[in-house]
Amino acid sequence: MLEVFAKTDVGRMRSINQDSIFVSTQSVGALSNLFIVADGMGGHNAGEVASGEAIKYFCGHIMSGDDTITLPCDEVLDMLTSAAYTANIGVRTQAQNNPQLAGMGTTLTACTICNSRCNIVHIGDSRAYQITEDNIYQLTTDHSYVNEMLRAGQITPAQAINHPKRNVLTKVLGVSPDMMVDGYVFEIIPRSTILLCSDGLYNMVSEEEIKFLINTQQDPAIALINAANRNGGADNIAVIVIKCD
Repeated sequence: MLEVFAKTDVGRMRSINQDSIFVSTQSVGALSNLFIVADGMGGHNAGEVASGEAIKYFCGHIMSGDDTITLPCDEVLDMLTSAAYTANIGVRTQAQNNPQLAGMGTTLTACTICNSRCNIVHIGDSRAYQITEDNIYQLTTDHSYVNEMLRAGQITPAQAINHPKRNVLTKVLGVSPDMMVDGYVFEIIPRSTILLCSDGLYNMVSEEEIKFLINTQQDPAIALINAANRNGGADNIAVIVIKCD
């Protein structure tokens, strides 16, 4: 059984919300459920368009298949991956055909829960976490310049927090025809929570506070967004909290 809380917010410093989310605890095509966070980027309203269109193309690909069956769990990740590539082509084609949208792109982190496994496709620096009563685990790897430096040992975690290039991404959806997404399959820890979020949350709220709010608040999505805004709200915020029983 899944209990889901989801919300997106413009934050305190931006005038346009370029974050988009999709939530379905019911079947989407041959998938038994689907959850997506996308954080768009680009001038004017291009980021808002990129994130929304990526989700539209992603879901469209899934719903174009046979919806009279439920996909076996060992085929779910392949479906999510192919949907991400379809979304990449769709967003990139729109950007090429409309000068006002040139250069737009978006992060995308999507997951489907099948039995006791969480299937994730990911590109960019939105994140997926698994949270228990005692611990919080980052499931995805940020595709960012700072994270590449961090992994190479060129900077420390403390330096990464305020690095001037912390918002520079090395991979996004909708820009390159050769985009490669990361795919993950994780066993879900009993009575844990899966969190999908944009960087507007984790850059404003510590992992320890995220864990505390998810484990103690009646509506953790609202509590997390309120905490991000209370701490400055420097960016748009997208949150999907999936409590797994």
